[in-house]
Amino acid sequence: MIGPVKNSARMLGAACLLASAGVVGQAQAAEVVVKTLNSGPGGAMVFDPAFVTLAPGDTIKLVPTDKGHNIETIKGMAPEGAPVVKTVVGKEETLTFDKPGIYGFKCSPHYLMGMVALVVVGGDRSNLEAAKAVQHGKLAQKRFDPLFAQVP
Repeated sequence: MIGPVKNSARMLGAACLLASAGVVGQAQAAEVVVKTLNSGPGGAMVFDPAFVTLAPGDTIKLVPTDKGHNIETIKGMAPEGAPVVKTVVGKEETLTFDKPGIYGFKCSPHYLMGMVALVVVGGDRSNLEAAKAVQHGKLAQKRFDPLFAQVP
């Protein structure tokens, strides 16, 4: 009876290996939907959500729920070497974040109205102080303060 038990153990081990390989093979990057809104959480001209945490390789799907908005990197508010982002106004876009760090974004047409967002990718916070030091208009700064308070 040792033979069948040994074979059963091998089969069980092989099944576990295949099952775990299947789970690993199915792992995918996460996608977060960020809407651009004329009015929403936090007032007029907002991203929803305005604070996003991602793992490297995750994506943001920018959905222009209300037209007339885009997303653009704010100079000085991205990790060194990260690509500059500037999407087309009113166009749905998907952005992939591979480089860990802190990213600050604005809606170009509504930046003066405080339409900003903060994205944290991975565990690297090395550019946090530089991002906090960037100067903004009164409304944008008022919205960034509570976003920075959420950075883990």
